[in-house]
Amino acid sequence: MDPVNGREERWNSEARFFDGQAARVAEVKPMDAMTLERYASARHVWFNKEFRFRLVGDLRGKRVLDVGCGNGDNAILLASRGANVVAIDLSPESVALAARRAEASGVHSRVRFVCSPLETAELESRGFDLIWGDGILHHVIPELDQLLGRLRGFAKPGARYVFSEPVSYSPTLRRLRSHVPIRTDATPGERPLEPAELEIIRRHLPGFRVRHFGLVARFNRLVLPSNDLEHAGRIQKAIVHLNCCVDQALLAIPGVERVANTAVIYGHIPK
Repeated sequence: MDPVNGREERWNSEARFFDGQAARVAEVKPMDAMTLERYASARHVWFNKEFRFRLVGDLRGKRVLDVGCGNGDNAILLASRGANVVAIDLSPESVALAARRAEASGVHSRVRFVCSPLETAELESRGFDLIWGDGILHHVIPELDQLLGRLRGFAKPGARYVFSEPVSYSPTLRRLRSHVPIRTDATPGERPLEPAELEIIRRHLPGFRVRHFGLVARFNRLVLPSNDLEHAGRIQKAIVHLNCCVDQALLAIPGVERVANTAVIYGHIPK
């Protein structure tokens, strides 16, 4: 397949997929106050996203690039902490939904939404204090090398980068996972990052560090199918917290990280 046509086919396929998800949202509501408080305080660093929000620290006045913003959750949370956010996604319906949600949440003045593939986006060179991505790099594996170069070009000297990505270190575990009847919202052809892709990221992003998640906590989706921890019952909350704490203890043991299913990739661009 011609590389250009293949790239455009991927863009169109993913845009259709996420357009469909956005179109199913019947009502636009402000971000829940308990969710805002959770990520403002970021006390429970055994949770993936709270760990990331603890990492980024004080965002007041910082310029943040939210790569693959989807329905706007992260853009709203980042803006609510005082950041000025540029949020980019290739799905027109997702971008429109995210903009409405930002307005409903009262942060629209601090978020600029851009509908474009990252490969062709016209963004400010060396303009951002933080590059943030949530489940985006594994969607662009065919062009990962090129795109990481672009992302580094958008970062100011000394900028932080924080990505959360699905990972797979064991082909055997991946085959077993494919037979587990748990529904996932995956686009056609996507797969977790493997060691070869992590090495590409390491080459482009100096100071590369990784923290792994997702061992015992894989079962949290059975304990809490709604994934709404803020409004869960006490027993459900206790089980979810316990699973995540056990995860962090186990994943600190050398070698056990090979069975994790998610990695937070983070560091600083040199000044």
